[in-house]
Amino acid sequence: MRYLPLNANDRAAMLDVIGVNNIDALFEDVPKAARLKGLIDLPMHQSEAAVERHMTRLSSKSVSASSVPFFCGAGAYKHHIPATVDHLIQRSEFLTAYTPYQPEISQGTLQALFEFQSQVALLTGMDVANASMYDGSTACAEAVVMAKRVTRKSKAILAPGLHPHYAAATQTLASTLDIQINEVTPEMSADASVIDMITDETACVVVQSPNVFGEIVDLAPIAEKAHAHKALLIAVFTEPVALGAIKSPGEQGADIVVGEGQGLGVGLNFGGPHVGLFACRQKLVRQMPGRVCGETVDANGERGYVLTLSTREQHIRREKATSNICTNSGLCCLAFTVHMSLLGDAGLKRMATLNHENACHMADIIDGIEGAEVVNDTFFNEFTVKLNKPAAEVVQALADKDILGGVPFSRISGGAHEDLLLVCTTEIVSDEDMHAFGQALEEVLS
Repeated sequence: MRYLPLNANDRAAMLDVIGVNNIDALFEDVPKAARLKGLIDLPMHQSEAAVERHMTRLSSKSVSASSVPFFCGAGAYKHHIPATVDHLIQRSEFLTAYTPYQPEISQGTLQALFEFQSQVALLTGMDVANASMYDGSTACAEAVVMAKRVTRKSKAILAPGLHPHYAAATQTLASTLDIQINEVTPEMSADASVIDMITDETACVVVQSPNVFGEIVDLAPIAEKAHAHKALLIAVFTEPVALGAIKSPGEQGADIVVGEGQGLGVGLNFGGPHVGLFACRQKLVRQMPGRVCGETVDANGERGYVLTLSTREQHIRREKATSNICTNSGLCCLAFTVHMSLLGDAGLKRMATLNHENACHMADIIDGIEGAEVVNDTFFNEFTVKLNKPAAEVVQALADKDILGGVPFSRISGGAHEDLLLVCTTEIVSDEDMHAFGQALEEVLS
C-alpha cells in the first residue's frame, strides 16, 4: 500500500531498536477501556468514489446545527462568525506558516500570536497569556501541573461545577505525576464545601464560572481562602463570550485562568478543532506551559516580534519542559483574534448582552411549562432545567420534531442526574426558535 511503505521486517527492526517485543507493548499506557478489541466494522477496501458516496449517505442522516433551532452548549457554542474571519485566515500568508522558529521570516505569525495573547490577557484580567493550548480541558490539566510546580504541593481540589470532561482530562494527567485530586460530586453550587476543603496541603483549587450547570460563581471568597493557605486559584471557563458580561477572573483574585476559546471565531466543526486559552499572574510566567511571543525592536529600531519564552520539550528544555502536550493551535488563534478585533470592546459586550437577554427569555418560557423547572439562581447564556422525564428521552423526542433542544447532563457526566437538561441560547437564536422549542417541549412533557 502506498500509504504504508514499511514491510514486516522493517517494523520488526524498529521494535528491536526500541526494545519492545510487539506493537501492542507501545500502547500499554492507554487504558484498556479506550482500546479497540478488534477491527472496526468497515470494509477493508473501497474505491475513493464508493467511500465518498457512502459517507454522503451517512452525513445526510445527521441534523446540522444550522438547519434547525439549536440550543446545545455544554462546552461548545454556536455563535455567528463573520465571513471576514474565514476570508482572512485563509490568506496564503497564514495558511503556509506553521510555526515561528525563524522570527526574521515569521513576523506576521508572531504578531498575530502577540495580539492573541494581548486579547486573552485583557479578557481574563490577567498579566500575561501564552500562545495557546490544544483546548480548554488540556489547558485545565496543565494548570494543575503548573500549580504543583509553583507551590511544591501535590493536592488539587476540583470544584463540583467543573465540566466532567475537564475533570477527566485533569485526572488523566495528574495520575502520571503523583498529583492527588479531590473531586466534589457534581452539583449546582457548593462554594462553601470547596472553601472548607482548602488546607495547607492544597496546591490549587479549580473552579469553573459560569460552571457546567451555567451558574455564575463568586471566585473572590475562594481565592481569599486559597491564598491564606498559600494555594493557587485556577479559574476555568468554557464560554469566552461570558467574559464580556461578568467580572473577569483576574479581578476576582484568580492566579491562573484557563478556558476554551472556540466560542469566538472557531465554529463547531463537528467537534473540533478547539483552542485553549491560558493566562496567569506575571510572577508565575516562568512556570507557564507553552510559549510566549514578545515585542522588541530590531537593529534598526523597528518594532519586531520574537518567541520570548519557549520552554517546550522540542526546544531547549527536553524532559524539564513545562509542558509536553501543548501546541500553538495557530489557525484557531488567528480566527479568535480576527473575530475579537472585529467585535472590539463594545461589540463583545453587546454580543454578551444579546446572549444573556435571549437566555432570560428562554428561561421564562421554560419556567411556564409544566414538568420543567429552571434551577439556576444565576446564569449567562446557559442554564439547567429539571424535567419530569429523563433528559435524554426528551432530547430525542425534540430531535424528532427537528429541534436540537440541549444536552442531557447525563451524557457528559457518565449517567448522573438523568433528569437535568443543559439549555444554551446564544445570539443566533431567534424568538421564533425559542417559542418553537417551548411549544415542542410542552408537547413532549405532557
